[in-house]
Parts: sequence; C-alpha cells; structure tokens
Amino acid sequence: MADILRLATPGVQGLSPYQPGKPIEELEREYGVTGAIKLASNENPLGPSPRALAAARAALADIHRYPDGNGFVLKSALARKHGIAPECITLGNGSNDILEFLARAFVLPENEVIFSEHAFAVYPIVTRAVDAKAVVIPAKNWGHDLAAMRAAVNARTRLVFIANPNNPTGTWLKADELEAFIGAMPAHVLVAVDEAYFEYVEEREYPNTIGWTAKYPNLVTARTFSKAYGLAGLRVGYGVSSPAVADVLNRVRQPFNVNSVALAAATAALEDTAHVARAVQTNRDGMGQLIEAFTELGLEYIPSAGNFICVDFKRPAAAMYEALLRQGVIVRPIANYGMPNHLRITVGLPEENRRFIEALRKIVRDR
Repeated sequence: MADILRLATPGVQGLSPYQPGKPIEELEREYGVTGAIKLASNENPLGPSPRALAAARAALADIHRYPDGNGFVLKSALARKHGIAPECITLGNGSNDILEFLARAFVLPENEVIFSEHAFAVYPIVTRAVDAKAVVIPAKNWGHDLAAMRAAVNARTRLVFIANPNNPTGTWLKADELEAFIGAMPAHVLVAVDEAYFEYVEEREYPNTIGWTAKYPNLVTARTFSKAYGLAGLRVGYGVSSPAVADVLNRVRQPFNVNSVALAAATAALEDTAHVARAVQTNRDGMGQLIEAFTELGLEYIPSAGNFICVDFKRPAAAMYEALLRQGVIVRPIANYGMPNHLRITVGLPEENRRFIEALRKIVRDR
C-alpha cells in the first residue's frame, strides 16, 4: 500500500491538524462529570443576538436553495457600517478563510511569510500548506516586535500576519506604531491585520485599520462574527482591502463559502449594536473577576485586550489543566504556542467565572 502522507506536498507533510478546545460532551464522557463549563475557545458567553436567531430561523425555510454566492445583502450592510465600497469586501467561512485566501492567492513556495512568536496557530498552518517559508519573529513582552518584523522583510517576503489583539496573549498594538509599520512596507508585501477581537477592545489608542484601507493598498483587515457577535457555530467572517486585492481573493474563494443561514444571521447581528454592547460590558466585568482572583492567588497574568486572559503558573501547566478538567472546567493549554507554563481562560458569564475561580482556588491551595 502506498504511503499516503508521502504523496502530500512537503508543506502539508510537516503539518499537524489544528486542535480546537475540548468539547463539553467529550469531557463529560471521558471524566464522568456533569454540568461542565467551557472557557477554552473565546466564544461569546451571551450567545447570539435574538435578532440573529430570528433571521437564522427564517432563513431555514429556503435551505434547499443555494445561498447568494456574492453575499450582496451582508456586504451592503458591512459597507454601510464601515463607510467603504462593497467591492472592498471578501466574505469568508470565518475570518480563517480570509487568512487562507491570502496565502493561496499571493504566496509561492519561494516566498516568505512573517509573523510573531506566540501568534495565532493558523498563520503557520496556511504558510506551510503552500510550501512557503515561515519567518517567526521572537515576541517582545509577549506581543509583536514590529521593529524586528520590519527588519526581517526582504525581496522574498510576500505576506505579514499581525494579530491585534493577539491570540493567545491578548497583547495589542497602538495606532501610531502599527500605521508606521504598514507605511514602511514595500509594495510587494501584503500586511494582514487580524482583528478577530476588535469589538472587545476599549483602549483609546487602539486602531481601526479598516479606516486605512484607501491609504494602504497592500493592507487587508480580517474581522469575524464568531466572537463578540456570538456566531461561532455559523462560521462567517470578512476581509476588507483595496478592490484590487479583494478581486484576487475572490478568485480563490470557493463558491457559496458562506451559507444562507450564516448570511442572514450575520446581517441581523450587525444591526444589533445593543447586544454587542452587552457582550463588551459582560467581558469587562468578567475580566475584572478573573484579574482579582489571580491577584489574590499570587498568579501572574498577561494584561489582555480581548475576551480571554493568559495566567502563568511558573511551571508546566498541563497538570493544572488536567486538575481543572476533573473539576468540570475546560480552559485552553497553550504549550503549542510556546507557552507551556500558561493557560488561556476565556471570560465567561459571572457564574462561570466564579466556578472557574473556585476550582482554581481549591487546586492552588491543595498543592
């Protein structure tokens, strides 16, 4: 029998599948616990907007039809919200789709892709999948070292990924430093700014890079409905760029990549600004709960601008992760991000945060 892995491209041979957070059902089945909570995948604990749910239910009546492959209604709503032309928008099956389109459409095996240490796991996956060279820049204070990233750019560089805020560390870049970096990029280098957690950020100096689209033709901003909008299960995101870049991305986008239920729900969710505001307030309050507990227990953490926070146990955190699982609490181990001593905790509802804190307090004090 043929060795199937050897038939794959060299880049794919070196990949490992993306590992999502452990599902609640799997934990309860494996450990025999009930009433487990999941604070592992940076989901919105409030769930989706009631308007989005109503729109999704209404769209079910027509699921025997193909969706609008161009996403006219959602694109129009996004264009109005951001003050841009619909031609600047590329829709994706989650914002991950946009990141993959960029690699598939613009990166050749002889090219290089730059991203930071401790950055989103999808960046190396899409880079290696197209057999390109990943240039990983050591982090600075757990975040992006823009000066070092700029110094790494050369004639072979085709794409730079920047997560702002960064996942899993929650660090963020100010508007002036990020714009200076983008402005310094040569014309042959695309800069993808991944703003999956944009809606949660309340820092005054945090940028809205969609407003820079007309000024920088090599800039692509990726956003998602999976986080603050609470539509993670429907998988819908979008990219904003110059019309020329969007035209190229749409050439590799699969037909009907965003389903009709997702299109309807996302359009309705976009209009429910009050629901997003509640999600942000819930996150603000919950972040305070977690920080207070970490301080009480003498645990160091990385200040975060997202809806998650990393806590440092000063030793391999695998045992702590396992102990929390046995308490029915799922968080995210991030050793695969080069952070073996940390766990990432998603901010949940007040009662979920309390459940995690009680479990953590018990484990820490029993050790």
